[in-house]
Amino acid sequence: MSQSFIWYGIATYVVISIVVAMMSRTGKSSTMSDYFLGGRSMGGVVSALSYSATTYSAFMMVGLAGLTYKGGVGALGFEIIYFAGVSLVAIFGPRFWAAGKKYGFVTPSEMLGARYGSRWVAIAAAVVSCIFLIPYSAVQLSGVGYLVSGMTEGGISFGAGLLIATALAIFFSYVAGIRSVMWTDSLQALVMIVASALVAILVVSELGGFSAMFATVAERKPEMLTVPGPGLFSLQTFLGLTIPWFFFSISNPQVSQRLFMPESLGALRRMLLIFLCFGLVYTLVSVIWGFSAFVAFPDLESPDLATSVLLSSDFVPPVLGVIVMVGILAAAVSTIDSILLTLSSMVARDVYGNVSGDQSDHRQLWVGKLVIPVISLLALGFAAMELSLISILSVAASAGLVVTVPAIVGAFFWKRGTAAGALASIAGGGLFVIVMYLTGNKLFGYNAGILGLPVSTLLFVGVSLLTRPSNEVTEGFVSERASSDAAPVVNAG
Repeated sequence: MSQSFIWYGIATYVVISIVVAMMSRTGKSSTMSDYFLGGRSMGGVVSALSYSATTYSAFMMVGLAGLTYKGGVGALGFEIIYFAGVSLVAIFGPRFWAAGKKYGFVTPSEMLGARYGSRWVAIAAAVVSCIFLIPYSAVQLSGVGYLVSGMTEGGISFGAGLLIATALAIFFSYVAGIRSVMWTDSLQALVMIVASALVAILVVSELGGFSAMFATVAERKPEMLTVPGPGLFSLQTFLGLTIPWFFFSISNPQVSQRLFMPESLGALRRMLLIFLCFGLVYTLVSVIWGFSAFVAFPDLESPDLATSVLLSSDFVPPVLGVIVMVGILAAAVSTIDSILLTLSSMVARDVYGNVSGDQSDHRQLWVGKLVIPVISLLALGFAAMELSLISILSVAASAGLVVTVPAIVGAFFWKRGTAAGALASIAGGGLFVIVMYLTGNKLFGYNAGILGLPVSTLLFVGVSLLTRPSNEVTEGFVSERASSDAAPVVNAG
């Protein structure tokens, strides 16, 4: 595929996205809530499309397709587990929304700090999020790098792809905060789902249809169609990947923070339903891409090149290939700028605000904006290392974030949970996961993806039982499902 053709595609995307981002500017976004939450006034459709573009990032079309290329049908099972985990939004979504609306929470870590009556819980949750989400941001940058370099056979370098994605993410974050991100996300999500589905249909038809394609897979490597597959997946590997992914919707703050944004519970429900439909289609398309690439190009050097090679091949019309490439680029940028905004809000609100004691909304917003390029440069440096499979690195980040789950569950469903227990589970669990990855990621034959959650749960429960909760803080917070006119009671002091 012509390198100039790809540059034209990227330029067109940039121009259209800038126009949409500028049009999204309403007001001055002069408060933390306006800038990072869109004033809590986002509609259900925009919220759903933005949620989809943020969640289904470079991981899907590059990472999941590559995982399918290497691991076969087990990749579908892995992603379906995540899909099932989205049901947690039905349980926790209304509670997050109601608490945020009533008490003005800007970040999930701020909510945890209020629930347990401890600024250190909020700080710990924010720091753990930064530690594990910066590598996840790097995953998105790497996805863009692999995509553009693979489609141009190195004409556009991996590093150039990283710089393009980083610059765009910073720009969209600054234009109007989360409003510009959500409106550009909506455009990107529509392009992603339509173009990728068309490519899947075209490629499969070129390969002789579904029956012929899977017959070729069965003949060439039959274990690709069985569980555990051709060597990538074992029961332990599968559990290590899927357990953190199941809790993604509440453990990853760039996702759970969006539960504060819908204008109403009705908008929240519409967001969830539309997202589930989007996710099912996108998951199936990504897996089909992986099998298609395996049939068409069985000897790729890296599984993460499956998508780029497929799009630049004769199976896909050049125009459609560029549109899909732009869609994947947009998805990666969407995830990065969402993470930038979430982490910068957590650093400003939960770290700077609690450490300095400065509760000025204006100064916290200034600090948040200042942090955005710093986080971007850290992610860029991490991406330049070109570490591991994209899919594996994505789950490694989720394995670290899953240590916040016990404190989140306890916030709403266990009155006996204490600040000491929450702090021990988040800080101690996070340290445990880091040490696991630094020492080979094996303990008694199990990896951090399997052990992270039980270790943090034991710390949360054990330390909570040994310490006393603050009745002033916990009383009334653990509540029934929120309704449109009721919210859980919490003392934020």
